Amino acid sequence: MTDTRETPSAPDRPEPHAPLAPLAPLAPLAPLAPLTPLTSLTPPVLVARPSPLRNFAAHVRTERVRLTEQWMRAVFGDVDLVEADKLTYQQLADHLPEILEGLCVALDIEDLERIEPVIEQNARQHGLVRWRQGYRIEELVRELDLFHQVLADALEAFADHDDGFTRRHESRARRLIAEALSMVTLTSIKEVVSERDRKIDEYTGRLERANHELTLKQRLVGDLYESRMQITRSVVHDLRNFLNAFSIALQLIGRAPAKAETALTLANRQAADMKQLVEQMVEYSVVLGDATPLALEPVDLRELFDELVTASRPIVEAKGLSLHTSYDPALTAIVSNRLKLKQIAVNLLSNATKYTKSGTIELRFALVDSQHWSVRVSDTGVGIAPADADRVFDEFERAAGEDIPGTGLGLAIVKELCRVLDGTIDFASREGVGTTFEIRFPLELSPR
Repeated sequence: MTDTRETPSAPDRPEPHAPLAPLAPLAPLAPLAPLTPLTSLTPPVLVARPSPLRNFAAHVRTERVRLTEQWMRAVFGDVDLVEADKLTYQQLADHLPEILEGLCVALDIEDLERIEPVIEQNARQHGLVRWRQGYRIEELVRELDLFHQVLADALEAFADHDDGFTRRHESRARRLIAEALSMVTLTSIKEVVSERDRKIDEYTGRLERANHELTLKQRLVGDLYESRMQITRSVVHDLRNFLNAFSIALQLIGRAPAKAETALTLANRQAADMKQLVEQMVEYSVVLGDATPLALEPVDLRELFDELVTASRPIVEAKGLSLHTSYDPALTAIVSNRLKLKQIAVNLLSNATKYTKSGTIELRFALVDSQHWSVRVSDTGVGIAPADADRVFDEFERAAGEDIPGTGLGLAIVKELCRVLDGTIDFASREGVGTTFEIRFPLELSPR
């Protein structure tokens, strides 16, 4: 077969030995632009699609008011939630808005653990408030169950209307809501139980203290009853002795008129003792029954001391005793009650004189320290037996036998007056040697 394709003709060639035309000079190269570093290149911006759970969280925030009102209607309509009917809308809502926001944050980040401390704190506050509002635990659980139900319904409605919200997303959101509200319920219950236990401990402590006080008061009433019976027996005993003495004196006058003077002396002595008994009983009853506020006043101790010495010296010396006195010049005016201080000193001096047959009586006022002063009364009398030391301030107690006259109320009066004036009593005694009473008082008695 014959090939019919045309053969291209050869190009025209220059004649041999023809001179070549000179080349034009090359233009200089333009300098190269500097290279752009890779790190300065801006990567393309990728627009991420919002997370479906974050979309649901945004929906909950938008519908928060409506969801809260829906929950409140459910709470008010529940017959088992009795305490809720007593609350205002604000009181009922309490910390639930904060708890709801914490749940939304957990949905945003799809992690409950990171937001758990904040939700727990709000749950504790919610439990504490509900306890104070009178909620029972079952009411607290019930209202949180209703809250859970409202959120579950909202989730279901959102899933139905959002095509991008798959069953997997719905399941994940439902699990986060359930875990969060379970934690809220448990934490709130723990707070209620803790507060209840604390209150129980507080009430138990109060009850124990009240029982203890009641026991002490019952004991005090018993002691008081016994004391009153002892007073009655003592007074009856003393009055019977006085009446017997009067009867003997009258019989003596009738049988021996010549001894009338002796009989009258005996009668006068008994009358004086009866008068002293009545006066001390009246004084003691006034001291015990004085409910008026304590009147405080500046007291010139030097003036009071001189008054006591002037009044006591004749009585002491009439028994053949010596009165030794000592006043600390550092003592000036104090704040107390002058009359009650005088009663204390008079009773101590009278007691010392009564129980001292020979020797001395000492009265001393002294400064103790920057806040206290003291009054001391010493004697060289019969002393107090160790067995009687614990009873020396009891009513109608006497440290000596019946041969020494007295009512046994002097030191009981001193004890009660010292209690009123914040006085601290200290005494030392030896039988056959004597007794010293020293009472320390504040320089400035505080009002009560």
